[in-house]
Amino acid sequence: MLAASTIPSIHYNTKLPYIHHLVLNTTSEPRTRKPAAAVSSFRYNYNNHHHGLFFFKPHTYAVGTVRARAGNDDGASDAIPQQSSSVDIKEISSSSSTFGDSYVALFVQMLGLDYDPLDREQAVEALWKYSLGGKKCIDYIMQFSGCINLTVNLLRSESSAACEAAAGLLRSISSINVYRDLVAECGAIEEITGLLTRPSLTSEVKGQSMCTLWNLSVDKKHRLKIANTDILPLLIKSLEDENMKVKEAAGGVLANLALSKSNHNILVEAGVIPKLAMLLKANVEGSKVIRKEARNALIELAKDDYYRILIIEEGLVPVPMVGADAYKSFRPELHSWPSLPDGTEIERTSQGPSKFGANELLLGLNVSDKNANIDEAKMNAMVGRSRQHFLVRIGAIESEDGRKPQSEFPIDRQLTLLPWIDGVARLVLILGLEDERAIARAAESIADISINEHMRMLFKEAGAIKYLVQLLDHSSDAVRLATTHALERLSVSRGVCQIMEAEGVVHPLVNTLKNLDISESLMEKTLDILGRILDPSKEMKSKFYDIPVNGSEKGLDAAESLDPSIELTGNVIEAAISETTTSYGKVLDSVFIGRMIGIMKTSYPDLQRKAASILEFITIIDPSMDTIISADIESGLDAIFQQKALEDTDSDIEGLQPEKYALDIEEASLAISAGARLLTKLLDSKQFCQTINSTHFIKLLRKILKSNVPLHYKDWVAACLVKLSCLSGPDQDFENPINMEVTLYEAIPRLIEQIKSSSSEAREAAVIELNRIISEGVVDSTQAVASEGGIFPLVKLIEEGSNRAVEAGLAILYNLSMDSENHSAIIAAGAVPALRRIVLSQRPQWTRALRLLRNLPV
Repeated sequence: MLAASTIPSIHYNTKLPYIHHLVLNTTSEPRTRKPAAAVSSFRYNYNNHHHGLFFFKPHTYAVGTVRARAGNDDGASDAIPQQSSSVDIKEISSSSSTFGDSYVALFVQMLGLDYDPLDREQAVEALWKYSLGGKKCIDYIMQFSGCINLTVNLLRSESSAACEAAAGLLRSISSINVYRDLVAECGAIEEITGLLTRPSLTSEVKGQSMCTLWNLSVDKKHRLKIANTDILPLLIKSLEDENMKVKEAAGGVLANLALSKSNHNILVEAGVIPKLAMLLKANVEGSKVIRKEARNALIELAKDDYYRILIIEEGLVPVPMVGADAYKSFRPELHSWPSLPDGTEIERTSQGPSKFGANELLLGLNVSDKNANIDEAKMNAMVGRSRQHFLVRIGAIESEDGRKPQSEFPIDRQLTLLPWIDGVARLVLILGLEDERAIARAAESIADISINEHMRMLFKEAGAIKYLVQLLDHSSDAVRLATTHALERLSVSRGVCQIMEAEGVVHPLVNTLKNLDISESLMEKTLDILGRILDPSKEMKSKFYDIPVNGSEKGLDAAESLDPSIELTGNVIEAAISETTTSYGKVLDSVFIGRMIGIMKTSYPDLQRKAASILEFITIIDPSMDTIISADIESGLDAIFQQKALEDTDSDIEGLQPEKYALDIEEASLAISAGARLLTKLLDSKQFCQTINSTHFIKLLRKILKSNVPLHYKDWVAACLVKLSCLSGPDQDFENPINMEVTLYEAIPRLIEQIKSSSSEAREAAVIELNRIISEGVVDSTQAVASEGGIFPLVKLIEEGSNRAVEAGLAILYNLSMDSENHSAIIAAGAVPALRRIVLSQRPQWTRALRLLRNLPV
């Protein structure tokens, strides 16, 4: 007897005068067994008074839930799923004092392991239903030690009724904060896990068990135990259960588990995001409880940047809750001709206005394919805008069933999750309000959500670009920073970037950079946007003909109006450049150029690269370069070519922090490459060539060429160095050394890289070029080939390459074999078997192969 030693001796009245309020579960089918003596006496009296009993069997679970928060010590929790039944709980509570303490003790004793399973089942059902009377009833049950242990043991019963009643009693007890730890310590979580893993289980048992876990997961210390590999798949699978109550309980447990950041990785790996996201889709039916719990769980997961991306990819976007007062400033356009959200006006097909405005009201019902071609993205944007405007007009934009949302978090931290269509439209709507905090939060959300081309195009079609560009001139620093951040993320898309340019974004961005008091963060994001718009590497045709620039009518439409047989000539391109120069000439003035040069001199490499790229664009639209040359551009270039990362050769950062060192070298290399492109472009100006200190820059570039800058960044350095050497004149001593260094440190490594990884045609061209360089007798060229690891790819090439490639490769290897230090590397690369095959097969190159074999020590 597990509980016999812990429960005092019981003397009970055989007449049971107040038993008529006790709730028992009786069945119509008798069960054959031999009852214990005490139970037999009780049953005799119970049967004689059954006419006064009240029978019911509640199968209800979480009806109304509130977000759980652990740590309350005030008795009953305000954050747990509550049970309800058809019985009047007040009646049970009022009669509990007259129920008779001895009968509660009796039922606790009947939970003992030495009692018949049917007695134990009826006892736990009686205690469960008695516990529905409230905290006082639960407190009285908990006076008897061992009750929870015995109830937990009943979860192993083969009877579904016993398991349901045991789980229901544990659910009632765990709803009280002070008893929650005791329930967990008695092994309830482990037993419920085992119960839920049974192959066949009724919905009632599932619901009561999961609601118990829902209560226990309120406390942080129990969440890690619940979030294990055995039970998580069951909870996630229950989100698709046919029983809505089971779905609600599973969602509640998952929402509580998501409150602990340590569980986030476990939940995501178990696949919880797609299942929860599906419950929030507009076309999926579900109760308010499950939708609320799913939203709460996903909002917690969305606090992590990576998991937020996964949620967005599932079709949901986080949207800030800005409060109903913020929407009071919204003024919809009521009596205007309809237009698409991005500002595109719909063509008027009627000659005159309708008498009653029917044309405007029913515009979308009579659109022929000849007059309009609205794609799916535009239609979704129109639907989303209509929905959100309607919610604002009726005052239900952030309300549910007319009730304003209640939350423990302040309004500036509240979020909700909406489907793409509604979420994007809501954020664009907020951009048009007057509340500064609301605008800033919406712009930051747009920046966070713009994770891929699909999302960026959604915001473009929804008309966000126009609002964001206008907000760049806002008086609030927070709004300007958030807006710039949003535009920076959106500008990754070339199509969106072109729309920004058409909306006139360049002027406010340039004005922002002219301000010396802006923060470094704002300056960096502004340079990012400008660098993508004023990109000198864009093809000339796409730059000036893909879209209208600055509101002009020039574009593909204009080009298509010409005779299709006429190709775009240099004159047309020059006209386009002239128009852009006129447009930007007043903005990209000496003040702005001076600011860019100042950034090149004082900022870190990433900003130096962006500033140099923008200045290179200015050299394209202003070929005279007078303004740049007069602004002391040499000092900016000098700062770019003297990167600190290349000078710190004596520090231990490469060994101690290799990742940081590699990142520093990468950023410095990008800045140097941009500076070399700019200098190469400036050397086209005779005026600049007359003023530049070519000797100084030749020394800087030669040093960079010999450094550990990645090879693919040295091409512009080599080109600039060659151009400088040509301008330096015949009296300079740098001409021959420069040619040799460019060959050793740029040309040979580049050709070897092509031999290693390029296509067969490129490999053939590279090995022929390399053979030409070596045959010309460039000093140390063979040593450069060996030190760059060229022997192994050359041996592989003579086995697989074309006849011309094999012949050139054999010539290079022969020259390398003249140095005995290379013999071991040539043999290790497998050259001997390859050469013998060439000789024995008497291929056209067999004589060269034989001479090479004779040079090797074999």
